[in-house]
Amino acid sequence: MSTPRHLLLVDDDADLLQLLSLRLTANGYRVTAVASAEAAQAQLAIDLPALVISDIRLPGKDGLALFDEIRAQYPALPVILLTAHGTIPDAVEATTRGAFAYLTKPYDAKILLAKIEQALSLTASADGNADDAWREELISRSPRMAEVLSEARLVAVSDASILIRGESGTGKELLARAIHRASRRPKAPFIAVNCAAIPEQLLESELFGHVKGAFTGAVEHRKGLFQAADGGTLFLDEIGDMPLPLQVKLLRVLQERTVRPVGSNDSTTVDVRILSATHRNLDAAMADGSFREDLYYRLNVVTLALPLLVERREDIALLANHFLQAIAARYQKKLNGFAPDALEILMMASWPGNVRQLYNVVEQVCALSTAPLIPAALVQRALRVPALEVLRYADAKQRFERDYLIQLLKLTDGNVTDAARLADRNRTEFYRLLQKNGLDPRLFRGDEDDVAVERQE
Repeated sequence: MSTPRHLLLVDDDADLLQLLSLRLTANGYRVTAVASAEAAQAQLAIDLPALVISDIRLPGKDGLALFDEIRAQYPALPVILLTAHGTIPDAVEATTRGAFAYLTKPYDAKILLAKIEQALSLTASADGNADDAWREELISRSPRMAEVLSEARLVAVSDASILIRGESGTGKELLARAIHRASRRPKAPFIAVNCAAIPEQLLESELFGHVKGAFTGAVEHRKGLFQAADGGTLFLDEIGDMPLPLQVKLLRVLQERTVRPVGSNDSTTVDVRILSATHRNLDAAMADGSFREDLYYRLNVVTLALPLLVERREDIALLANHFLQAIAARYQKKLNGFAPDALEILMMASWPGNVRQLYNVVEQVCALSTAPLIPAALVQRALRVPALEVLRYADAKQRFERDYLIQLLKLTDGNVTDAARLADRNRTEFYRLLQKNGLDPRLFRGDEDDVAVERQE
């Protein structure tokens, strides 16, 4: 059974909002209803919907301002505007700027449902199947990732060249494979090549092939990756590290759609969709002359930017448990998950290596674990960080309060009146705080350096 598509409704008319919510829910949609643009913005950050339906007239920020912000932050998110007759010109203008449609109040329910279906079909795959099989390797519930995936699915059905930007380990090749699966070429080859991992003298032959005798060691004809990917997708990873001479030859292939093997005078026509990726700043590379501007514009018809793992922290626990189950099955170990403090450590880590580092950490703890529940100590060891003490909020608050009181007593040499005045508390309340934390101000008087502290049982 497919998951219901999520719709966000925005209208300050409570009766209309309730009626529309009931009608859409009855038609199989999951509905979130809010009464203002500000509430809608908060909801978008929490749970990105498949479509927004908004009234133009709203209290505070109006529906047009909300639409403009959606266009800026979530350009692939379709928006349907509801308008009274007096705001029709505004609605028409909004549709010219990218709103999917507008409907006048009172609206026809059948027309609204038809418009919703049309808008949602924009993000469906080429065969009309709206499931998520195409992106099954990209585990996420983050709004940031949801927007990237929405744009990826939208452009996948075209043959436009796509440049995927992102730091190492963010999942650029996984996204490229997902785009291939959602394209018109899913049954044709998907071939990936890391342009930074192959020596310059071999990369040309790897990409374009060679004929026998073209160079020392070329003992037979060999097809290149462009020919091997014919009809499908070629993913050029770390394109920013491609040498300049090869950039010229790649540009010629993209312009002419033909490849000439090394040592050959004949060219072969190829039909290949190009996806590329880089962690480098190509704008800076073009400025210093290490990357060709004309090639950049050939490759960068559409840009997709993958966020860092720390920018999608809500995905960390989800990914960690997903990796754990997969790796445990491979190792034939019975592991149930992470202890709560172990998960907290994972959530707080800095993750410079992004999702790839998280996978490696999970694989290490899976290999070393001798208990069904992964303990915090194993996670700390895998992260190579000092042992971290993860406190509950109440415990952290108590520790801060106690340390604060000790500092005040040190500063005032145990003078409660002065310490209470610095803390902006009366003496009676301050004495209660000292008693609660087991602190005796007399021990802070005199020339003693060490602070004796009573421990509460």
